[in-house]
Amino acid sequence: MNVIEQLRHDSGLLNSRRQFLKSCIAGLGTAWLSSMKLDLLAAEIASIGHAGNQSALDSHLAHFVPRAKRVIFLHMAGAPSQLELFDFKPDLSKLDGSDCPREFLEGQSFAFIQGIPKMLGTQWPFHQAGDHKQWISDRLPFTEKIIDDLCIVRSMHTDQFNHAPAQLLMHTGQTILGHPSMGSWVTYGLGSENQNLPGFIVLASGGSDPDAGKSIWGSGFLPSVYQGVQCRSEGDPVLYLKSPEGIPREVRRRAIDSISRINEKTHEELQDPETIARVQQYETAFRMQIHASDAFDMTKEPDYIHALYGTSPGKASFANNCLLARRLAERGTRFIQLFDWGWDSHGTGASTDLGQGFVDKCNSVDRACYALITDLKQRGLLDDTLVVWGGEFGRTPMRENRGGGEMAFIGRDHNPGAFTIWMAGAGVNPGAFGETDPIGYRAIKDKVSVYDLQATILHAMGLHHKHLTYPFQGLNQTLTPVNKPARVVTELFA
Repeated sequence: MNVIEQLRHDSGLLNSRRQFLKSCIAGLGTAWLSSMKLDLLAAEIASIGHAGNQSALDSHLAHFVPRAKRVIFLHMAGAPSQLELFDFKPDLSKLDGSDCPREFLEGQSFAFIQGIPKMLGTQWPFHQAGDHKQWISDRLPFTEKIIDDLCIVRSMHTDQFNHAPAQLLMHTGQTILGHPSMGSWVTYGLGSENQNLPGFIVLASGGSDPDAGKSIWGSGFLPSVYQGVQCRSEGDPVLYLKSPEGIPREVRRRAIDSISRINEKTHEELQDPETIARVQQYETAFRMQIHASDAFDMTKEPDYIHALYGTSPGKASFANNCLLARRLAERGTRFIQLFDWGWDSHGTGASTDLGQGFVDKCNSVDRACYALITDLKQRGLLDDTLVVWGGEFGRTPMRENRGGGEMAFIGRDHNPGAFTIWMAGAGVNPGAFGETDPIGYRAIKDKVSVYDLQATILHAMGLHHKHLTYPFQGLNQTLTPVNKPARVVTELFA
C-alpha cells in the first residue's frame, strides 16, 4: 500500500468534505493548474541538479529585452524626510514658525497633527553638487560623491498615510494582506540565475522588521516558492539551515529524496501546486547549506572593501547588508530587498528628532549606499543592476504638534502627497525628475505614483506590468492593480 493509499485507509482524509471541496476546485480550475506557469515550475523542479546556474524559468518569460538582470531595493522603513535630504525648499524656510495656512489643512487627514500646526523650515543646509547641479543636504556627504549616478525622483506620491498599508502598497500593490510582493512577482516571472540560492532574499536592519511585517516579502496567492527568504548578517544566514549534529550530508540527501518522492506522488493525486513548491524548497534548503554559508561569509572580503562600506562582520547592520547585497548580486540573486527600520521622524523623543535620531539614521546608511553603488560600478555590475532607495511616503512641511501643542523635540508628520526616491544603475537618467510645490507638500510636475514605480521596475526587468499575470479568484491578477492606472516612466532611463 503506497503512502496515499495508506492516508486514505487510515484517516479518510481524501473523502472528507474539505478534501472533496479542494478536489472540486482543482477540477474546475484545470486551466489554472495546467497553466504555463505551473508546467514551468514543474520543469524547474525536474531540472534541478543538471541545469547548472540557468533556471528553467530564467529569461524565456521576459516580455522584451531587459535593462536589468536584478533589483536591489533599499527601503528606509518609517519614511525619511525628503525636506531634510533631497527636496530643497527655501520658501518653506521663510515660513518657519508661522501658522499653517488653513487651505493646507482643510479636507486633509493626518496621522497625528491636530488643530493649526506651525510651518517648519528645512533643518539642515542644502547645496548643489555634481554635473547636474542636484540639490542635496549636508547630511549625505557620501551620497553626494555618487550623485551623478543617481536619478532623484522628487515627485513620488501615494494615497496611504499610515506605515503598514503604505508599505504594503509599495511592495504588493495593495493595502490588504494576501497579495504577492514585488520580489515574488519578479522571481515568478523570471526565476533565479542561481539554483543554489533563493531568487528573492530579504535583509533587515535597524532593530525591527517594517510595520507591515513579513507580508511585504510574502508570495501571497503565488506558490510559496516565490516568497522572499529572510536572511541575516549576524550568525547563520538562515536559522536551522545546518543539519543536526551527527547527521551526515548523505543521510540528509536520502531523506530529502524520500520526502520528494512522497510529495511527487501527492501532487499526482491532488494536483496542488504548493506540493511542487514544497519539493523545490527542500532542494533549495539542501543546496543552501553549502552555498549560503559561502555567499554570506563577509570575512572573505579584503580589508579595503570593509573600509569602503564601514562593515563589521558578525554584526547586524545596514552596512553589512549592503555588502551582502553586492555578494548576492554577484551570485545571481534576482531580487534583493533591504529594509532599514527607524526613519519615522515624529519628534516624540531624541531618537525621532530631526536634529538627533534622524542624523544618526543618515550616518548609518549614507556611507553604505555610496559604497554599494561604487562597488557595483567598479565590478561592472551596475550596468545591469537596478538600485532603488526610498521610503513609503514623505513628511509634512508642518511641524508635528501631537496633542495639539508644541513638542519638546522637532519632527514632521506623515505626508502621502510628496516624497523622494532615487534610482541608480540599469541605464537610469542621472539628474532630477519631477517637482513639488514651493513648500514640498504636493507633487505637481511629472508625478510618479507607487503603481508607476512598480510598472517601471518590472519594465526594467523585461516584464510588462499588465502581462505578468496569475489567475486567482476568477481574475488574472497583476502587481499593479487591474483597476488602477499605472504607466512606465520611460523618462527615468537614458
